[in-house]
Amino acid sequence: MNNKKDVLDLGPFFHGTKTKLKIGDLLEPHFLSNYQDKKSNYIYFTATLDAAKWGAELATSKSKERIYIVEPLGDFENDPNLTDKRFPGNPTRSYRSKSPLKIIAELGSWQRHSDEEINHMLTSLKKLTEEGRNVIYD
Repeated sequence: MNNKKDVLDLGPFFHGTKTKLKIGDLLEPHFLSNYQDKKSNYIYFTATLDAAKWGAELATSKSKERIYIVEPLGDFENDPNLTDKRFPGNPTRSYRSKSPLKIIAELGSWQRHSDEEINHMLTSLKKLTEEGRNVIYD
Protein backbone atom coordinates (compact mmCIF):
# COMPACT_ATOMS: atom_id res chain seq x y z
CA MET A 1 0.00 0.00 0.00
CA ASN A 2 1.17 3.55 -0.56
CA ASN A 3 2.84 5.22 2.42
CA LYS A 4 0.64 7.97 3.88
CA LYS A 5 3.00 10.65 2.56
CA ASP A 6 2.88 9.08 -0.93
CA VAL A 7 -0.90 8.61 -1.18
CA LEU A 8 -2.31 10.20 -4.32
CA ASP A 9 -5.87 10.31 -3.03
CA LEU A 10 -7.66 9.12 0.11
CA GLY A 11 -10.86 8.21 -1.74
CA PRO A 12 -13.45 6.87 -1.38
CA PHE A 13 -12.86 5.05 -4.63
CA PHE A 14 -15.36 3.85 -7.23
CA HIS A 15 -15.38 1.47 -10.18
CA GLY A 16 -18.13 1.75 -12.80
CA THR A 17 -18.92 -1.36 -14.82
CA LYS A 18 -21.71 -3.61 -16.03
CA THR A 19 -20.29 -6.70 -14.34
CA LYS A 20 -22.25 -8.15 -11.41
CA LEU A 21 -19.95 -8.61 -8.43
CA LYS A 22 -20.34 -9.41 -4.74
CA ILE A 23 -18.94 -7.65 -1.68
CA GLY A 24 -15.49 -9.09 -1.03
CA ASP A 25 -14.85 -9.95 -4.70
CA LEU A 26 -11.60 -8.74 -6.20
CA LEU A 27 -11.30 -6.77 -9.42
CA GLU A 28 -7.99 -7.67 -11.01
CA PRO A 29 -5.99 -6.70 -14.06
CA HIS A 30 -5.53 -9.06 -17.02
CA PHE A 31 -9.25 -9.43 -17.67
CA LEU A 32 -11.22 -8.19 -20.67
CA SER A 33 -11.45 -4.40 -20.76
CA ASN A 34 -14.85 -2.70 -20.34
CA TYR A 35 -14.09 -0.56 -23.41
CA GLN A 36 -11.94 -2.48 -25.87
CA ASP A 37 -11.73 -6.05 -27.10
CA LYS A 38 -8.49 -6.83 -25.26
CA LYS A 39 -7.21 -7.79 -21.85
CA SER A 40 -6.12 -4.89 -19.70
CA ASN A 41 -2.81 -4.78 -17.84
CA TYR A 42 -4.35 -2.57 -15.15
CA ILE A 43 -7.55 -2.19 -13.17
CA TYR A 44 -8.96 1.33 -13.41
CA PHE A 45 -10.87 3.29 -10.76
CA THR A 46 -11.74 6.83 -9.71
CA ALA A 47 -12.44 8.97 -6.68
CA THR A 48 -15.29 10.85 -8.39
CA LEU A 49 -18.81 9.58 -8.81
CA ASP A 50 -19.08 11.36 -12.17
CA ALA A 51 -16.14 9.42 -13.65
CA ALA A 52 -17.50 6.15 -12.21
CA LYS A 53 -20.86 6.85 -13.87
CA TRP A 54 -19.09 7.24 -17.22
CA GLY A 55 -17.33 3.92 -16.59
CA ALA A 56 -20.63 2.15 -16.03
CA GLU A 57 -22.47 3.92 -18.85
CA LEU A 58 -19.78 3.42 -21.49
CA ALA A 59 -18.92 -0.21 -20.72
CA THR A 60 -19.69 -2.29 -23.81
CA SER A 61 -21.84 -4.96 -22.14
CA LYS A 62 -25.64 -4.86 -22.36
CA SER A 63 -25.91 -5.76 -18.65
CA LYS A 64 -27.10 -3.45 -15.85
CA GLU A 65 -24.87 -0.47 -15.06
CA ARG A 66 -23.25 -0.73 -11.62
CA ILE A 67 -20.98 1.38 -9.47
CA TYR A 68 -18.94 -0.28 -6.76
CA ILE A 69 -17.07 1.28 -3.87
CA VAL A 70 -13.63 -0.30 -3.96
CA GLU A 71 -10.47 -0.48 -1.85
CA PRO A 72 -7.11 -0.56 -3.65
CA LEU A 73 -5.02 -3.43 -2.25
CA GLY A 74 -1.70 -2.13 -3.56
CA ASP A 75 0.03 0.83 -5.09
CA PHE A 76 -1.71 2.85 -7.77
CA GLU A 77 -0.88 5.70 -10.11
CA ASN A 78 -2.63 8.48 -11.99
CA ASP A 79 -4.31 7.12 -15.13
CA PRO A 80 -2.08 8.54 -17.89
CA ASN A 81 -4.83 8.04 -20.48
CA LEU A 82 -6.75 10.86 -18.84
CA THR A 83 -4.22 12.86 -16.83
CA ASP A 84 -1.59 13.16 -19.55
CA LYS A 85 -3.83 13.08 -22.62
CA ARG A 86 -7.12 14.81 -21.79
CA PHE A 87 -7.29 16.31 -18.30
CA PRO A 88 -3.90 17.58 -17.03
CA GLY A 89 -3.75 17.69 -13.24
CA ASN A 90 -6.16 14.75 -12.88
CA PRO A 91 -9.43 16.60 -12.10
CA THR A 92 -11.26 13.29 -12.75
CA ARG A 93 -9.21 11.72 -9.93
CA SER A 94 -8.73 8.65 -12.15
CA TYR A 95 -6.22 5.95 -11.24
CA ARG A 96 -4.96 2.55 -12.28
CA SER A 97 -3.26 -0.31 -10.48
CA LYS A 98 -1.64 -3.65 -11.20
CA SER A 99 -2.91 -4.80 -7.79
CA PRO A 100 -6.49 -5.90 -7.11
CA LEU A 101 -9.35 -3.72 -5.93
CA LYS A 102 -11.63 -5.18 -3.27
CA ILE A 103 -15.39 -4.63 -3.61
CA ILE A 104 -16.56 -2.92 -0.41
CA ALA A 105 -20.12 -2.02 -1.43
CA GLU A 106 -22.37 -1.31 -4.41
CA LEU A 107 -24.12 2.04 -4.76
CA GLY A 108 -27.82 1.23 -4.62
CA SER A 109 -28.92 4.20 -6.68
CA TRP A 110 -27.31 6.99 -8.63
CA GLN A 111 -28.39 9.40 -11.32
CA ARG A 112 -27.22 8.57 -14.84
CA HIS A 113 -25.94 11.19 -17.22
CA SER A 114 -28.70 12.35 -19.57
CA ASP A 115 -29.22 10.44 -22.81
CA GLU A 116 -28.05 13.59 -24.61
CA GLU A 117 -24.77 13.65 -22.63
CA ILE A 118 -24.18 9.93 -23.19
CA ASN A 119 -24.91 10.19 -26.92
CA HIS A 120 -22.55 13.18 -27.18
CA MET A 121 -19.79 11.21 -25.41
CA LEU A 122 -20.35 8.17 -27.66
CA THR A 123 -20.20 10.39 -30.75
CA SER A 124 -16.98 12.00 -29.51
CA LEU A 125 -15.42 8.60 -28.80
CA LYS A 126 -16.49 7.31 -32.24
CA LYS A 127 -14.83 10.32 -33.86
CA LEU A 128 -11.62 9.73 -31.86
CA THR A 129 -11.68 6.07 -32.98
CA GLU A 130 -12.14 7.06 -36.63
CA GLU A 131 -9.18 9.44 -36.29
CA GLY A 132 -7.07 6.70 -34.63
CA ARG A 133 -6.87 8.70 -31.41
CA ASN A 134 -9.06 6.60 -29.09
CA VAL A 135 -6.09 4.67 -27.73
CA ILE A 136 -5.79 3.35 -24.18
CA TYR A 137 -2.14 3.19 -23.14
CA ASP A 138 -2.15 0.10 -21.03
